Amino acid sequence: MSAMPLSEPDGVLTVDRAFGATVEGEAVVSEEGFSPRYDLDRWSGIITKPGHKLEGISIRDKICFFPTAKGGIAAGWAFHDIKGKGIAPKAFIFGIANPVMIQGAIFAGITITEGWSRDPRTTIRTGDWERVEPDRRTITVVRPAH
Repeated sequence: MSAMPLSEPDGVLTVDRAFGATVEGEAVVSEEGFSPRYDLDRWSGIITKPGHKLEGISIRDKICFFPTAKGGIAAGWAFHDIKGKGIAPKAFIFGIANPVMIQGAIFAGITITEGWSRDPRTTIRTGDWERVEPDRRTITVVRPAH
């Protein structure tokens, strides 16, 4: 992780790398990594891996925060598949991603970032409304969850 810049406001998270459109949506914050092949039901967009801390949660139209990307070449087609089915998130926010996940998200047209200035769990909660601005490399809490 990078050191937090001194000028970074409390409700803003900066990322090291980002690609895609500016998007806004509800945050889903995970303590676990993510694999589109093994953690996700690619027909519903719901995390279905037994025991996953987000089991039963939909990623559809969400801003998804995961500390790591899990898996490999399946991400490229899995991201395209869930985007085509209309069940993709608006953005993937990874602490650490792999090149295949990044490539898959870019080809599918899903906003993706990697590397963050601090652990998002210190600032962002599931249910918060977030704005992801890849051109500025920022994620901003627009509206906290109640």
